[in-house]
Amino acid sequence: MKFKVTVWNENLHEVENKEIGKLFPKGIHGCIAEFLDKAGMLTHTATLREPEHGLSDEVLNNTDVLIWWGHIAHPEVDDKIVEKVYKRILNGMGLIVLHSAHASKIFSKICGTDTGTLKWREDGEKEILWVVNPSHPIVDGLPEKIIIPQEEMYGEYFDIPAPDELVFISWFEGGEVFRSGICYHRNKGKIFYFRPGHESFNAFKMPEIQQVIINAVKWAAPISSPEFSHGFADPIMKITPSGDFPGVTNRGES
Repeated sequence: MKFKVTVWNENLHEVENKEIGKLFPKGIHGCIAEFLDKAGMLTHTATLREPEHGLSDEVLNNTDVLIWWGHIAHPEVDDKIVEKVYKRILNGMGLIVLHSAHASKIFSKICGTDTGTLKWREDGEKEILWVVNPSHPIVDGLPEKIIIPQEEMYGEYFDIPAPDELVFISWFEGGEVFRSGICYHRNKGKIFYFRPGHESFNAFKMPEIQQVIINAVKWAAPISSPEFSHGFADPIMKITPSGDFPGVTNRGES
């Protein structure tokens, strides 16, 4: 099966900062799409300043997994687009949230909180990303730890709901730790937040980080799950009354 992946990115740092533009000449979205292409996936990219932020109904309806990178323009994302993305997630589309997108509107909606606050420091220090869930599909083929030579530090306390699954934790050279790989389930949708990926550094060019994202796409992709009904339900088996119920005249009616 070829997974259909849309990579969304603000694409502002790369345009406004020459050094970051040199680091990601095709944009962060282009960098991610490129290694996903090589992994045999069908990729599409979308950016903030496109009409509908590049996330039209046609695009979303043809997306198995949406990857989201954002940093400096979270407020610019239209609430109507966020709502459309959220409904697609509930219906089974996967979502991978990268780095500073912890503060994005869509991740806040997933978490049910407007905070998502944390410690940070942009010193380019060493990070050790430790696997803490060795049976999880997202760590398939990975070593027990990934050493990132230079990264922005994110530190606890990370103000989010307790994750359904914790996959990675990070240690930073300055002493902080962070829950760097977490999973949530919302109705039929699967969500993975992955911390590495600051725009000034090279994490997305590391084979191990690329493998995490590739694995995450496979994990988050929709499956052929049952359709569920809600509201009043007729019995699926004959109900045999076992006694009298005072005040009840028509069972099954409200």
